Amino acid sequence: MSAKMPMVTQATKVARGEPKSEYKPVHVSPSRRQRKSYTIRLWAVRHSLFLEWFYARFADLFLMLHPLWHLFGYERVEAPVTSIERGVKGLLFDCRMCGQCILSSTGMSCPMNCPKQLRNGPCGGVRANGNCEVEPEMPCVWVQAWKGASQMRRGKDSILNIQKPVDQSLRETSAWLRVTALAAAAKQKAKEESS
Repeated sequence: MSAKMPMVTQATKVARGEPKSEYKPVHVSPSRRQRKSYTIRLWAVRHSLFLEWFYARFADLFLMLHPLWHLFGYERVEAPVTSIERGVKGLLFDCRMCGQCILSSTGMSCPMNCPKQLRNGPCGGVRANGNCEVEPEMPCVWVQAWKGASQMRRGKDSILNIQKPVDQSLRETSAWLRVTALAAAAKQKAKEESS
């Protein structure tokens, strides 16, 4: 009797973590996430109250720098600011650079880390241990979001807000600059209305 060779399917390759072909994209979520530790991401959730406080000060500072951004032109400062933002938020939150950051509403747990990229709460498949149904070794992003939001001052209410779908045209752009430009415009409008 001849020994049968096991059939190697695409599902077998994926289960083994083997690439589908020679080409393997650098920033594909599952393969990138397998190589990362969740330690820093979980640290950010545990310290969400401090990060909320820090982010408020940082946003104020960025808003104070609006005349500088405006002078140079937001288009010109986009690339260097995006590079810095990618490094900082990538380290702390495993940021995916969606350009529409809602960390302050999700307990400092980035919903774009969810394999399903759910922005309004967990799917129905959270495991009993609080881990993801798609990636069993990963803590569920939304379980962590709830923990982080419960520690924050505004996060308790903000996590209940319905988030808009991701605008893919803003991917790989700076959320910091976008929020600053919107805040500066709102501040200018309020100033004009009060005059």
